[in-house]
Amino acid sequence: MGLIKINGIQLYVEVKGAGFPIILIHGVGGDHEAHLRNAIEPLSKNFKTIALDCRGHGQSDKPVQFTLQDHVNDVLGIMDHFSIEKAHLLGGSMGSYISQLVAITAPDRIGKLILTVTKSNGLTSSIQHLFKEHETEIKGLDMHSTILKLLKYMVYDPELMKNHLEIFETTLSPDQFNAANKAIGAFDFRNDLSKIKATTLVISGKYDGLNPPAEGMEVASLIKNATFVEMEYSGHAPMFEEPKTYINTIERFLLKA
Repeated sequence: MGLIKINGIQLYVEVKGAGFPIILIHGVGGDHEAHLRNAIEPLSKNFKTIALDCRGHGQSDKPVQFTLQDHVNDVLGIMDHFSIEKAHLLGGSMGSYISQLVAITAPDRIGKLILTVTKSNGLTSSIQHLFKEHETEIKGLDMHSTILKLLKYMVYDPELMKNHLEIFETTLSPDQFNAANKAIGAFDFRNDLSKIKATTLVISGKYDGLNPPAEGMEVASLIKNATFVEMEYSGHAPMFEEPKTYINTIERFLLKA
């Protein structure tokens, strides 16, 4: 697809397949290709997948400052651009926070909601929280070495996930990465999750040290029609740690009447 102008900035959007639309939103520091490729391909066989690089990420414009609400407005703006009245929504980590707020803000526009490795509230991004917890261990290390050092806290099988470090690393400059993290700091949806009307699937990884399963369970408990699934051999990247199980779980949920 390419770049489209939404809310005064250029956002990169990739559209594949045909059918009922599903919007996919990636995690902090990444982009649609690095984080979502394992979901886009299979889902595009039955749905029209719309995957974006969020503002501040990937091939999209990178304002020096933006907010979580800006991300929400961008998603709704993309829906308006394509004349989509209602869509399914899938978000992972940062994408799941954006997805929660979209579903809270415009509950009648979301069909089904999939929240992967999520939480309902936080004062900082989960990755920044982890960096802070282990600041002594990672002092003086670059981003690549930091991720390698802390991978054991994020995933089930660190050796396997060394092949997918792009999920946790970033191509953003330090200032851009800070802006991206700042946008998802200090949010709390616990009093508003009851406003969500969408049938919801919450997926957590058993070994996720960033957003542990208890966080996902809390989100599911606060949404009226939500199901919680804990993946047994995953941490913060179930889409890559257990790709077949992840996609099968999602497809059963989406195709169920």
